[in-house]
Amino acid sequence: MLTVLFAARDGLWEAYRAPLTRALAEAGIAARVVTETDAPETVDYIVYAPNDRLTDFTPFTRCRAVLSLWAGVERIVTNETLTQPLCRMVDSGLEEGMVEWVTGHVLRHHLGIDRQICARAPSWEQVVPPLARDRTVAVLGLGALGRACAQALAGLRFRVSGWSRTPRAIEGIACDHGADGLRRVLERAEIVVLLLPLTAETESLMDAERLGWLPEGAVLINPGRGALIDDAALIAALDAGRLGHATLDVFRTEPLPADHPFWAHPRVTVTPHIASETRPDSAARVIAENIRRGEAGAPFLFLVDRSRGY
Repeated sequence: MLTVLFAARDGLWEAYRAPLTRALAEAGIAARVVTETDAPETVDYIVYAPNDRLTDFTPFTRCRAVLSLWAGVERIVTNETLTQPLCRMVDSGLEEGMVEWVTGHVLRHHLGIDRQICARAPSWEQVVPPLARDRTVAVLGLGALGRACAQALAGLRFRVSGWSRTPRAIEGIACDHGADGLRRVLERAEIVVLLLPLTAETESLMDAERLGWLPEGAVLINPGRGALIDDAALIAALDAGRLGHATLDVFRTEPLPADHPFWAHPRVTVTPHIASETRPDSAARVIAENIRRGEAGAPFLFLVDRSRGY
């Protein structure tokens, strides 16, 4: 019988207990799941989300893989004690939730809904938005979540451009890559969605220079990682009227401090990191499948490339 250590923040195990037990049984895996262990050398797999209790992976000498419950792995991938294979989370619930949040906010800005519902006095200003086919939306980051969002927006007939650091090909999406490609994509983007992983190369990617490449009045939507944006540069661009609005779901410090200028800025919408969440039912099936693969000697799903950071 395998030993699986569930190592996450307090309270999360109760949400995963039944789904993970069920998923392991359905995959035909005989496993004992524990939340603590005095014998790390007996642990076969670790199901992990960042927590203060487990920061040293050295004692887990038998562990075949660390299976993250998060899509982002920047808080663990640089841990020098982690020598085991690391798999990030990609699951259908996470993807569907992100697609719904992104398309909802893109449509909100495309249709000008804030302007329409926030009038303080009687108004009959008939501002008709363009059709989606006449609006260019850029998605930066074309991994599983970025690809799904780009395809959903293209399905609504937006002109969708995609950018990634390395070449990608997605049917119906005008894909570009590299430094020159980023400028080309940003210069024609009326709405930009950030879904990049956070790495040394992407931190503060949206700085003053790159924000300056956007057309006047463009909208920035960030459900990816807070540190993708230079906060001060963003506020300056909004204050100057260069950018029309920023809708932000992720931040460098979370919860967002009460005195942060984003809260009071009239051109910023703050949502409390709710764009998408790992769903226990679908995530448990991904975990069980990776354990099945590990026992069968098959390649793991969503294996992290340590050199790239994701």
